[in-house]
Amino acid sequence: MINYTNMSNITSEKVPLQSVLKLNDNDVKEFICGWGAAVINVTITFPINKIIFRQILEGVPVGAAVGQMSREGVRLLYRGILPPLCQKTLSLSLMFSMYEGCKHRLCLLTENVVLAKILAANIAGTMEALLMPLERVQTLLQDWRYHDKFKNTPHAFRYLLTNHGVTECYRGMVPIIYRNGLSNLMFFTLRDQSKSLLGEQESLFTNFVSGALIGGFTSTVFYPMNVIKIHMQTKIGGDFEKFLAVTREVYVARNRSLTSFYQGVHLNYMRSFISWGVISASYDFLKNIIF
Repeated sequence: MINYTNMSNITSEKVPLQSVLKLNDNDVKEFICGWGAAVINVTITFPINKIIFRQILEGVPVGAAVGQMSREGVRLLYRGILPPLCQKTLSLSLMFSMYEGCKHRLCLLTENVVLAKILAANIAGTMEALLMPLERVQTLLQDWRYHDKFKNTPHAFRYLLTNHGVTECYRGMVPIIYRNGLSNLMFFTLRDQSKSLLGEQESLFTNFVSGALIGGFTSTVFYPMNVIKIHMQTKIGGDFEKFLAVTREVYVARNRSLTSFYQGVHLNYMRSFISWGVISASYDFLKNIIF
C-alpha cells in the first residue's frame, strides 16, 4: 500500500509519469473515508450552522437568531440540508482524496515536500469550488427572505438555471477559492505536524481533539471569507460584484468595524470544533478500517 501520510521515505528514484498519474485503489479509499466522515458531520452540525448563517446575514446576536428559528418551527429547522449534505460529502471526499493523492504524486515528481503540499492544497481547494452551486442554493434556502420564493433545492436550482443561467450558480466563487486553498494548506500542514508530534500516542480521542483544535482555528482565521461569500450569494441576478467591492460594502454597512466581519464567530468556532473533531476522528477511524 502506498503511504500517503509519511513522505520522508520518498527517494530521488525516477518514477514513470504514467504510473504516477494513474488512479489507484488508495484514491478511491481516501474518497470513501472523506465521504463517510462528512455524512456524520453534516447531520450533527446543521442546526448550529443555520444559527451562524442568521448571525452573518442579519448581524444579530445568538439569542435573536435562535428566536427566529424557534418561531419558524421544527419543520423548517433542517430546511436546506440537502445541498450541504451533497456538497459537504463530495467536498470532503475531494479534499482528502485530492490532497493526499496530489501530494504523493507531486512529491514523487518534484522531490519537494513543501511545494507539493502547497500545490496539493490549492488543487484540492479549486476542485472543491466546482461544487459551489450546492453551497449557493443552501445560502438561498437558509435566507428567510426566500422562504416563500423557493420550495426546496430542485425548485431553487430550476429557478436559477431557467432565469439566470449556469453562471448564477457560481456567484461568489472568488472568496470560496481563496478560502478553500488557504484553509486547506493551513489545516493539512497543522494536521501533519500534530500527527508527527503524537506519534504512537495517536488514538481516536487525540485525533478528535487535534482535529477539533486545528479545524476550529483554521475556520476562525478565514471566517471573513464566509461573510463576504454569503453577502454575494444572497443576491440574485444583476452584475457579479467584485470581491473588494463587497468587502468594502460590508465594512461600511457595519460601521467601518473590522470586528463586524467576525459576527457569529463564537458559534462558528464551537461548530467547527465539534465538526472537525468528528471529521478527523471519523476519517482516521474509517481509514484504519478500509486501509
